[in-house]
Amino acid sequence: MPKLYLIGTGPGDYNELTGNAVDCLNDSDIIMGYSKYIELISNIIKGKEVESGSVTDEIERANTAISHVLSGKNVSIVSSGDSAIYGMAGIVFEIIAKHEYDIDVKIIPGITAISSAGSLLGVPFMNDFCSISLSDKLTPEDIILKRINAAGSGDFVVALYNPVSIKRTELIKKAREIMLKYREGNTPVGIVRNAYRESESAIISTLDDFLNYNIDMFTLVVIGNSSTYTYQKYMITPRNYDNKYNI
Repeated sequence: MPKLYLIGTGPGDYNELTGNAVDCLNDSDIIMGYSKYIELISNIIKGKEVESGSVTDEIERANTAISHVLSGKNVSIVSSGDSAIYGMAGIVFEIIAKHEYDIDVKIIPGITAISSAGSLLGVPFMNDFCSISLSDKLTPEDIILKRINAAGSGDFVVALYNPVSIKRTELIKKAREIMLKYREGNTPVGIVRNAYRESESAIISTLDDFLNYNIDMFTLVVIGNSSTYTYQKYMITPRNYDNKYNI
């Protein structure tokens, strides 16, 4: 039976791509995805039929991929990070369920932005954390702000996906103001851009100052909780071993 592979390619570097992902790409007749993500894996899909497009083509891409599978082709749709976390797997499953398609779908997990960015910052996610996307394309701004408030009041470490776009520049400022209601201004904030790609950068700033740095759609912003601290070039969120054990 033809298969639809929903592949998370991780941050983009070949060394962070899982063996399972490589096997499924090799098994595919057609590779589909946002042109930037296709470019990152171009060296391992040579000779394959490739259909790439813009980041806003999700619905068309999903429907086209399903059509290819129904016609007998093995198809991979690639997403950066993990396909089932802010990736293409969501819209594919919504379409399949709505139209009651009977096709073989396989989700191939990938290294998430939280995992890759966290590894460059140290251990910011060692205690409870949450992720919030600041993209208001599909989620209303008032819901996003409500979730930021909840994360702040719950003292979660917060990872902000899609923090700034060309048109959306104010929501990150509102997020900072909300977090300042619950955190001190010197709370560590990690800014990781292009993790495990060319022009990678990982900076540790503070809640007061992090907006002074370059932040875009290829950036993950990590706001520490009330216990997060820095040591040398690392962010550390304690698991609270020191409260129970002699370390």
